Amino acid sequence: MKSTLRNILHSPRFMVGFVIFMTMVLTVLIYPYFVPRNPLLSLGKGFLPPGTYFSVYDANNAPTFRVELPEADTNRLQNDLPQSDRKLMLDFLKAKGVDTSGLSSGNDKIADLLEAWKANYDEADVKSSKYEGFTTQAKRRALAKLDKKLNDFLSNASMKVIRGEGEDLQEKNVSGTEYTRVDQLANSVSLPLGTDNFGRDTLTELVQATGVSLLIGLIAGTVATLLGLIVGLLAGYVGGLVDDILMFVANIFTVIPGFVLLILIYYSVGQEARGIITCAMVIGLTSWVWTARSVRSQVISLRNRDHVNLSKLSGHSLFRIVTTDILPYIASYVVMAFILQVSSGILAEAQLSLLGLGPKTTEVPTLGLMMNWAKLFGAYTSSNAWWAYFPVILVIALTSFSLNLMNTGLDQVFNPTLRE
Repeated sequence: MKSTLRNILHSPRFMVGFVIFMTMVLTVLIYPYFVPRNPLLSLGKGFLPPGTYFSVYDANNAPTFRVELPEADTNRLQNDLPQSDRKLMLDFLKAKGVDTSGLSSGNDKIADLLEAWKANYDEADVKSSKYEGFTTQAKRRALAKLDKKLNDFLSNASMKVIRGEGEDLQEKNVSGTEYTRVDQLANSVSLPLGTDNFGRDTLTELVQATGVSLLIGLIAGTVATLLGLIVGLLAGYVGGLVDDILMFVANIFTVIPGFVLLILIYYSVGQEARGIITCAMVIGLTSWVWTARSVRSQVISLRNRDHVNLSKLSGHSLFRIVTTDILPYIASYVVMAFILQVSSGILAEAQLSLLGLGPKTTEVPTLGLMMNWAKLFGAYTSSNAWWAYFPVILVIALTSFSLNLMNTGLDQVFNPTLRE
């Protein structure tokens, strides 16, 4: 036993898969203690991009500090100067004969563009109407307006804030050098993965959805493995009529595509009865066949071994022979089958939910349901809200990858033909 455990722990593939899987499990267990927010609580409307959000109202009432950042004006220009104004600046500089080969309208060149503008723009010179494309009065006014906008912005970056009404009306000038600390704001929220279409915190929702999908996979894998193990043991050891009957039932499940059968059974359950346990049980009851067939083939090769025949001659019961003389020899295979059943259970739930047949949407989120919501509300196309679906795809892929990697590692340990 110790030697086997040592070999498993020295399997690189198993350990990599195990670390990935346990990292996900620990995240699911620990994250709610730090962020106890209800994952189905709506925080806003529509897809909000990832970032930290704080109340503007609270920011105006929070203590302020004077901070002078050298790049503050440039950063404001990057946000507030539209591409149309930047193109106008470039067109004027080209018309004046300035070398603009090193300039562009991108944010990385905005400081150089502004410096070139300051060095070359002269309102009196522009009024002479000698530059091609800027001879009309409308064009000259547009240049003058743009120059005034830039000068006002750089010389006096401030805004007026009005608070209260009537006698309580207050006006306050907020300078561009006034800053407030985020931890002193009454209300702020960090959304590393933004929100979904319902305005729900995607990260918090993703963590709980991962936990629910893992639970469904574990229950479905347990049901499928136990059922397949029992059928495979009885069919392989007893043989005869029992084997024929059990394999006939297995063949019926084999003829009908498993996922189609899963859809038909789960659809007939009804929306109100679709809970986590129901979903897991239906998946488990429709995915046991390949485990049963594999276990049966293993038992058939073991039932005539000397130690099994000795137990028969000793008068041991069927249960004892199966559990003590046969099951230990296929235990490693059963563990690998269980890992694959968990992986297939998670993928089956994702497929069901993506089709709108998952657990009730008002109670629990799952990875498949999050994909379904992203599809229904245009996260893939119109909104381009990658944070609403890409992390879900990544979690599903990592879960399946880690479990299959663990299975491959165990196969290398227990299968002599695959050992290096």
